[in-house]
Amino acid sequence: MAAVRVHQALEDAEFDFVMAHVEGPVLAYFWGVWSEACKELEPVLRELAREYAGRLSLVRTDIVRCPATTRRFEVKSAPTLVVIRDCKTVATATGPMTAAEVRALVEPYL
Repeated sequence: MAAVRVHQALEDAEFDFVMAHVEGPVLAYFWGVWSEACKELEPVLRELAREYAGRLSLVRTDIVRCPATTRRFEVKSAPTLVVIRDCKTVATATGPMTAAEVRALVEPYL
């Protein structure tokens, strides 16, 4: 199985570059350093990144450092998860989530 693919998009242009070059579904994780819910979601996403290695890419995006990307995906709070397939948003969820909830969000698009 392929290595875990986790990209941290630090700037809006980097997000677009990664999206243009990644194959398969992407889970875009919009986070904020101040958010307790984001801190709780981190280990869940690490676990799922290992579980879905080779089938799903994870893009971790700071909503403050990527304002254009945040606006484009209509992110209003952190954490927000956006599943992207073929450059189109196919699912979105906001707020604290369990591993089972994140699995239910991404599995239909794997």
